[in-house]
Amino acid sequence: MDENNKTSEQQTAANASAAASPEPETSATQETAAGGAESDALKEKVVEAIKTCFDPEIPVNIYELGLIYDISVNPATEVSVKMTLTSPACPSAMSLPGEVEDKIRVMAKPKDVKVEVVWDPPWNPDMMSEAARLQLGMM
Repeated sequence: MDENNKTSEQQTAANASAAASPEPETSATQETAAGGAESDALKEKVVEAIKTCFDPEIPVNIYELGLIYDISVNPATEVSVKMTLTSPACPSAMSLPGEVEDKIRVMAKPKDVKVEVVWDPPWNPDMMSEAARLQLGMM
């Protein structure tokens, strides 16, 4: 009988102790929000880096030209960019993707960068931003 009372008292004391000093909570939502904020900040740096790359034949940065189709950033600071060129015969086809990758590495400092050139959908002038059209006198 004394054994049962001791066990019951020990459980009560343990429960009281746990209630008095709860462990710090780390919510998945808080971690996701922090990771999302980091990803958003990195994505902004990536966009700024891409805006320093220009098509040599058109005096507008490739972001405003609409050559960037997708920028993916994961919480491990890895960046993936899908881009196109104004045409498959573009003289910059060999250099522009490498320039984009290099500038992202230098300015945004991610752990890894992957730049993929895609052709679908084909680029057309409607993909340019309003700022690019204005700069080129197309408005």
